[in-house]
Amino acid sequence: MTEGVGPGGGEPPEDLTAAEAGMWQAFRNGSVYDLSSGDTVVDDPHGGHPWGPGRTVRARVVCWLLLDGPPALAGRVSSLKLVGVQISGALDLAGGTVVPYLEMRACRFERDVLLPEARFTTVRMVDCSIPRLEAARLHTEGDLHLPRCRFLGGIRLTDARIGTDLLLNQAIVHQDRSGRSIAADGMNVGQDLQAEMLESHGELSLRSATIGVSLSLRGARLVNPYTRLALNAPQLTVERSLYLTPAGVGAQARSGMTPARGTRIQRFECRGGVRLDDGRFGDAVDFEGARFTFTDEQELSLRRVQTPELRFLGERPVRGRVVLSGAKVVNLMDRADSWPGPGRLHMGGFTYENLVPRGPFPLALRLRWVDAASAEYNPEPYERLAAVLREGGEDEDAREVLLAKQRRRRESLPVAAKLWGHVQDWTVAYGYRPGRAAVWMAVLWAGGSLAFARSAPPPLKSGEHPAWNPPLFTLDLLLPVIDLGQVGFWQLRGGWQWLSAAFVLLGWILATTVAAGATRTLRRT
Repeated sequence: MTEGVGPGGGEPPEDLTAAEAGMWQAFRNGSVYDLSSGDTVVDDPHGGHPWGPGRTVRARVVCWLLLDGPPALAGRVSSLKLVGVQISGALDLAGGTVVPYLEMRACRFERDVLLPEARFTTVRMVDCSIPRLEAARLHTEGDLHLPRCRFLGGIRLTDARIGTDLLLNQAIVHQDRSGRSIAADGMNVGQDLQAEMLESHGELSLRSATIGVSLSLRGARLVNPYTRLALNAPQLTVERSLYLTPAGVGAQARSGMTPARGTRIQRFECRGGVRLDDGRFGDAVDFEGARFTFTDEQELSLRRVQTPELRFLGERPVRGRVVLSGAKVVNLMDRADSWPGPGRLHMGGFTYENLVPRGPFPLALRLRWVDAASAEYNPEPYERLAAVLREGGEDEDAREVLLAKQRRRRESLPVAAKLWGHVQDWTVAYGYRPGRAAVWMAVLWAGGSLAFARSAPPPLKSGEHPAWNPPLFTLDLLLPVIDLGQVGFWQLRGGWQWLSAAFVLLGWILATTVAAGATRTLRRT
């Protein structure tokens, strides 16, 4: 393309300032237009040092260039690349189609940037000071980059369509009038959403958003302590992984990578509730090292979440709740000191197929974990844990879990049923330790044999009785239904009569508890 004459052909309009005329020519040349002074204090777009007219261009001229700019110089591609420029007025591109490449670095906007329903190829705003970004239903074919930018009045990306990546690394976003820092409900990102070391002061809302690859909030700080939620993302879909993990700090740290040993790290921190209900995550949800600070009313809600792997490896929240009701996980990777205490963990309907503990997690602590899952008796967490242990070949541990379930159930029963439960526990451990029945039988048989050996009861009918045999007599008393031909032939009086009655009663109790335990065993198989 060749240069034209006049505003329509390429020459700058006469009413442009010197700064604007320079930007006009840089646009046609496709070169970077840098108005920075070289002084880092003065050039800080977030600082208080004023930038004069020599560094200021009108937003109307920027819109003119982007929507209906002059042709490029011969052999060049027109693009707007600004560094250290102040834009006065509202940059309003609502509904427009912007073809030229747009990149702004260390720029300062006096008023809001308005991009609703606009279409771009790629937008890059890096380390800029922006009062507010209004970009509902924005459409980009490529990236939307906003790293290290500061937004005093929030960001709106509701129903936006980002073709490839959305970058918010190290951005600082304050809440708008509705209390939201980033409103991105229904947003669709073709590849990654990276918001590493993001500072969000308000509610980060991602309701029904879809992320094509991964969502990284490594090292982010979400602060919204005085309302219900700091991260509100129900029905979020992430094709790969959600990372709420540490990020490396410093030049040697690489984005998206696990920090190397010796690298200074920044944890993911959240002061306010988290809602990820009904989320779908293709690979994992990772809470490695995450720190949550809740009030008593706030919670980490993972209701009905589905993911192949849940890495619950953060710090134990001191207050608030963790809710996993209805969640479905294949691998549960966790630590004993990551889970909250009794009454603050809810796992009704939570299913998992494999346990992958990180560090020591003995069965006694695992049983406390299950006990903490509900204030009242609920058999589901015990049965799920027992099934997983049995599938892993831990049959003995599975029996211990089911025994713990019966003991927890006993606490909710009436007094009579509770007493009967204690009897079953003492005798055969509710059928989960059947060897106890043989021990009790041997003890009672030996004791009865010794006792009745001191007795020589007369027969009921002379000549119609077997020989007196204390061990066989005792065994006949203890075994219900079975007749060994000893009982019914002797006259027992006084204490011996009461002792024989006691042995009959103990025999029935022992047989009943064994039968109850056998019934449970058959039901499990």
